[in-house]
Amino acid sequence: MFKLPLAVMVAAACICTSSLAGDLKTAADLRDKALSDPTAWSILESLTTEVGARSIGSPAYDRAREWGVAKLTALGFSNVHVETFAKPAWRRGAESAEVIAPFPQKLAIIGLGNSLPTPKKSIEAEVVVLKSYAELLAAPQSAFKGKIVLVNQPMVRTEDGSGYGAAVRARYGDSEAAKRGALAYLLRSVSTSQSRTPHTGTSDGPGPHIPAAALGVPDADLLEHMAARGPVRIRLNLASTTDPKSVCWNISGEIKGSEKPDEVIVIGGHLDSWDPGTGAIDDGAGVAITTAAAYLIGALPKHPRRTIRVVLFGSEENGGSNIAYLEAHKGELAHIVLASEADLGADRALKLELPEGAVKAPEFAILPTLLAPLKIIVASTAPGYAGSDIESLQGAGVPVFSFHQDASRYFDYHHSADDTLAIVDAAGLNQNVAAWASTLYLLADSAIDFRAQPAN
Repeated sequence: MFKLPLAVMVAAACICTSSLAGDLKTAADLRDKALSDPTAWSILESLTTEVGARSIGSPAYDRAREWGVAKLTALGFSNVHVETFAKPAWRRGAESAEVIAPFPQKLAIIGLGNSLPTPKKSIEAEVVVLKSYAELLAAPQSAFKGKIVLVNQPMVRTEDGSGYGAAVRARYGDSEAAKRGALAYLLRSVSTSQSRTPHTGTSDGPGPHIPAAALGVPDADLLEHMAARGPVRIRLNLASTTDPKSVCWNISGEIKGSEKPDEVIVIGGHLDSWDPGTGAIDDGAGVAITTAAAYLIGALPKHPRRTIRVVLFGSEENGGSNIAYLEAHKGELAHIVLASEADLGADRALKLELPEGAVKAPEFAILPTLLAPLKIIVASTAPGYAGSDIESLQGAGVPVFSFHQDASRYFDYHHSADDTLAIVDAAGLNQNVAAWASTLYLLADSAIDFRAQPAN
């Protein structure tokens, strides 16, 4: 990989300012070291091998907590601890679906999180196939009384992941189908893959609720083809339970700042996952990227001025970890100077967005040059939404920064049995660590107030 000489980097920065943020040589060395450092891969391999899938309320979820504490401790983080909070745990049971008539066939299906179970004798009913979520919303009350509704809306593959935002609304459609008399709700998996493997996720609308599941993409198309020929009747079985007294957690550890340890930058990923795969890209990769970046900074002879706190959020998929973290740290908000998370897999980072207090700051004029060898651009705009586990911090006024990754293939595997270590690109994983480590070092070593509005 092409590397700009340090002298060129410094000269470029000095055009804008004579006062550079942090030690540029240290930042460049961190970047280059991370490209071949094995820490992130080792973390991810350990998590997926030793713990596996980590849905809340499961025995593996408890193992994940123990793993997280042990891993942060072994990597030399300080103040490693667990913060618990209550959260009902939805648990999957036996699931099946099949066409009864006119052409009997088994269907590839997976229940959506928080779905109600079907009656013990299953549900048998005619399926109504809609081509978009908009069709469901436009349907009148009682339009689907006694029927099973299927929304077969494809997801568009995009580099920035915006296709997911457009398609995922349908996953919360069980309440809309219920309002219109439906007995159960099905949707085409929110996926860019043509694989028959179905993709799960929460079905978490405001209610009322009915049994809800996702079909493999080809199976959703199959039902549409059948329905074009005449009525289609299916049988659906979804067994699930909910533990209302489940306990969830967030885990954190710190790289203490050398001069301003009470000023904290919060970063991390979520340690929980859905149950069909092993949670490698969602979000073992985010855990590995942020932990490895902080570890490399922690191994320096001198830490940056500010403290870096890595948080392994414990209930992102079912919600709650962001709210719990804010509640536990309300008294500390003024000292949390910046926050960010990694939750889009392990493919290459493409763009960095900084908070408004840093976008035009001359102290960070060097960042485009520092990240250019990684083929990452620095945007001139601040982040909008920066992630579900820090959205409560962001909403409370904590500034955020965000790395945008290539999401072109992420939703082929997301929330499915294919989310395993086998699909992780090791070079992409390390490119992310290089970006995070070098940028995070400069941000943590800066004295800038990220809440301050830039001068016009």
